Formats: sequence, C-alpha cells, structure tokens
Amino acid sequence: MRLIHWFRAAIVLGMIWLGWKMVSLGDNIPAKFEDFYPLHKSFGLVVIILVAVQLVLRVLVPTPALATGLSKFEAIAAKIAHVALYVLMIVVPVIGYSRSSTFSESDGVTLFGLKVPELLGKNDALSETLSSIHAVLAYTLLAVIVIHVLGALKHRIFDKNKNNDPLSRMI
Repeated sequence: MRLIHWFRAAIVLGMIWLGWKMVSLGDNIPAKFEDFYPLHKSFGLVVIILVAVQLVLRVLVPTPALATGLSKFEAIAAKIAHVALYVLMIVVPVIGYSRSSTFSESDGVTLFGLKVPELLGKNDALSETLSSIHAVLAYTLLAVIVIHVLGALKHRIFDKNKNNDPLSRMI
C-alpha cells in the first residue's frame, strides 16, 4: 500500500506539471501533441488503475486506524481529505478521458501507444465544458493534496504527541 501511495502521488504530481506544461506550449510545437498529450492521457489511465487497485486492497487489507491523539476536527478533516483525494483521482482522469473522446480533433486516448475505446461521441461543445470541469477539478485535487501534505507535516513537526505522525507509518 505504501508503494502504491508514493508511486501514485508521484504520478499525480507529474500529471499536474505535465498538464501545465502542455497547455502552456503553442500549438505550433509538435511535442505538445506528439509527446505531452499522449503521456498525460496514458498516465491519467495509470492513475485510474492504481486508485482502483488501491481501493480493492483497502477492502482486502484494512488500513491502520487514524492516530488516537487527533482532535475530533482533525480526524474528520483527515477522513474528508482522503475521500476527496480518492474521488478526485478517479473523476479528474475520467473527465479528461471523456474530454479527449468528445474533442473532434482528438485521435483518442492511448495507454502508452495502445488505443483504448472512446467513452463518448464527438461533440466539441461538450468537450469544451468537460475541459473546463477537468481543469477546475485538477486544481481542486492540487489544493486537497497541498492540505493533505500540510496536515502530515503539521503532525510530524508541530505535534507534541509523536504518535500522531502519519509519515512514520507511510515511509
């Protein structure tokens, strides 16, 4: 579970960077469409797969309970953040996949060169809407990640009760 967590975290952060990079490139730069978009789409599918595997593993192998020294607010916030992370790590790539499927100039989604079926028919108006939703939810995911990391660092650095340190359980 730890390995999947850190691998997925690296991929998601890489995806956010890749998304920023590819949209900042001009349409006249071939790498934008030949390299960046295909990689972004492939790693988006990898994120969905990793989250699905991790959710199955969470059912089969229960995760450790939250630290007992957390305040009620901290415990509720941690649970909400974890649910939000899982939901967004599924919804953001699914919306991106749907966006790519509906964009008339897209040649679909591939998983590192392997063509995967498109989810929806071509519809540029829907594609634009999905593109906006994908961007907003990607920034929302980034915000939840920042809160998640800051919470972990708060417990690691500032808490007097070192039993609250989630990093000691995750490293």
